[in-house]
Amino acid sequence: MNRALYDGAKYSLRVLFSLWRMKVFGAQNVPRSGPLIVACNHVSYLDPPLLGAACPRRIEYMAKRQLFGIPVLGPLISAVGAYPVDREGSATAAIKRSVEVLQRGGAIGIFPEGTRNLEGTVQARIGVALLASLSQAPVVPARLTGTDQAKRLRPFRVYFGAPMALPRDRKATREDLENFTTEVMRAIRSLPDECDRT
Repeated sequence: MNRALYDGAKYSLRVLFSLWRMKVFGAQNVPRSGPLIVACNHVSYLDPPLLGAACPRRIEYMAKRQLFGIPVLGPLISAVGAYPVDREGSATAAIKRSVEVLQRGGAIGIFPEGTRNLEGTVQARIGVALLASLSQAPVVPARLTGTDQAKRLRPFRVYFGAPMALPRDRKATREDLENFTTEVMRAIRSLPDECDRT
């Protein structure tokens, strides 16, 4: 990751997103150091840059491998910490890269549904739970609102919830991973009401 480029892009995005009156809630819930997974809903192509602009930490992302073949965009997202995942093939390399980021104390952003979920019908995958198990990293649930209606200049809101973690006293089973995934998604969906009351 090119940190200077990342920080410059983050500042520019915050200025840009001020057009949508971006507000961030619950930033105090994001640990300022140590391994971290930020798990977020996904309804728009604007979600990754908005989450990155709002999060107090630098975030590295998995992104579909096709994006890295696009001139200008591919090199740019690589420079700010994105790395490819093959959605139709093996995700082993992306998982390994994610664990490496977490083991050195970095933060990754992940969208548990694996793709944009406009209708709310896409089933979340267990990837976030698997990474939490492999790395012992806490998971901060996050929710973005407004990005699905960006053309109407609907205000952007970013909500961060309290950190969550798998039990550390034993190896997680498949059932543990599935249950934790359900808990994370439930936490994501509950965020707006919780944060509006604070």
